[in-house]
Amino acid sequence: MVILMSLVKVTKKNHILLIGLNRPEKMNAMNRAMYHEIAAAYYQLEHDDDLRVGLMYAEGDHFTSGLQLDDWAGVFSNGEGIEPADGELDPFHITGDGLSKPVVFAAQGICFTCGVEMMLNTDVRVAAKGTRFAQLEVKRGIFACGGATIRLQREIGWGNAQRYLLTGDEWTAEQAYEWGLIQELVEPGEQFNAALAIAEKIASAAPLGVRGSLKSSKIAVSEGEEAAKQRLFPDLQPVMASEDVKEGIQSFLERRDAVFKGK
Repeated sequence: MVILMSLVKVTKKNHILLIGLNRPEKMNAMNRAMYHEIAAAYYQLEHDDDLRVGLMYAEGDHFTSGLQLDDWAGVFSNGEGIEPADGELDPFHITGDGLSKPVVFAAQGICFTCGVEMMLNTDVRVAAKGTRFAQLEVKRGIFACGGATIRLQREIGWGNAQRYLLTGDEWTAEQAYEWGLIQELVEPGEQFNAALAIAEKIASAAPLGVRGSLKSSKIAVSEGEEAAKQRLFPDLQPVMASEDVKEGIQSFLERRDAVFKGK
């Protein structure tokens, strides 16, 4: 099933929600309308029980050239930022609740500003060789406000993050791979298929186990290791009572692939 909105292509593929930026004639520059369509897709991913993982990608030669600044100036100057509407979930996770399901990210060409910041709020990243990344905000008179100042140093180290946040310089896909910011570096044109293969593996794993693993990891980052330790076994207890655990054990005994239902 494909839902073609004006700026974002949303496709449900088995248990995977494909979210594709679809403004290639503008290098997928993000205006406010595109933001809201992405936010609606994130909400769908979170609340559709049949969906287990998202895959964010972009049509055309470039992931995104960044924000369409003339459309965002009023938002940046109001002192409050942009708020997702009902039925939306902020893809930057600056406001409101975050996803409890994982997202795989595929980038190519130019991936600037908001593209990097959406990537930082995903869980596994793939990039084509030659992809160019940048936080250009300081060259435009502002600073990054979609999560880069919060998350980039955690991903690539303080010095590396400030090197690029404070200059607006570009960094390469090869650098991003060396830092661990992206997990797979592929030939141009292969980024979507590589990301889809990862998403399919996640979708075939036990959904309760995947969400539990992601939840524990996020608690460790946001609340600290001790908080995560305290939640491990209480959060594991209901999972152990699930049908999926029985299926996991039975499939092991029968030497076959498990078929999980998320129950």
